[in-house]
Formats: sequence, structure tokens, C-alpha cells
Amino acid sequence: MYLKSLTLKGFKSFAQPTTFNFEPGVTAVVGPNGSGKSNTADAIRWVMGEQSVRLLRGKASEDVIFSGSGSRARSGFAEVTMVLENDSHPEIAFEEIALTRRLDRDGRSEYEINGEAAKLSEVSLLLAQIGIAQRSYAVIGQG
Repeated sequence: MYLKSLTLKGFKSFAQPTTFNFEPGVTAVVGPNGSGKSNTADAIRWVMGEQSVRLLRGKASEDVIFSGSGSRARSGFAEVTMVLENDSHPEIAFEEIALTRRLDRDGRSEYEINGEAAKLSEVSLLLAQIGIAQRSYAVIGQG
């Protein structure tokens, strides 16, 4: 099982749809200050169901939605899709697992598993089944 891709739309500093493609092995996200490295890590946490706004470096849930800039209007929603390649869990019927989380400015939040509506509990159960339970990974930030 490995992270195959991550797509962000309107999430924090990612106003335009942005996709990161990952290959098996070691991958690093590098760049200068302000390029979105921490926001990328936050997106992974968020799509996996993180509920603590504080851990996502915000004060309110809508802080994950792009708030606009001098040249770009604010986004009406934030959406993150994480695709996992399932090459090690034959008991799970999918070769690829696409998890999506979307939050609208009106506060409506949605989850999807492979394009089908899902509850947070279903996302959490699926992640636990593949060995990515909430306490089985660590995100280590600077400082």
C-alpha cells in the first residue's frame, strides 16, 4: 500500500487544483518558505479525517478553505483527494482507494470512498483495515 497521488482544490494556499503524483519508495516534498509544504501535510491529515482544527494550524474549520489573495477571489470550498495503491490487502476489493473530503463555506462537510458518499466512521474503519489508523502514523512539523 502506498500513497499514489494527492489532489488539492481550494485547500489553504492551493487556490488552483494541484496534484502531487508519488511513486513507490521515498518521496520528499521540498521548497522554499511559503511554498505549501506544511499545507500539503495538513491536507493528508485532513482527508484522513482529522477533526482538530488546531492540529491543522487553524482556528475555525473554514480556515482550510482558500481565503483569497490580491489577485484571486476566495474559494467556496476545500477538497482533497488522496489515492492509495492497494497492492498488499487482497481482502479489500479495490486496487486503488480514493478518499475525498470536501468542506463548503456553509459548513457542509462530505467524505467519499471511491466516489461514493461515506461517513467519517467508514473512512476511519477503512484506514484501520489497511493499517493506517489514527495513531499509526506521525506528521512531524518544523519546530
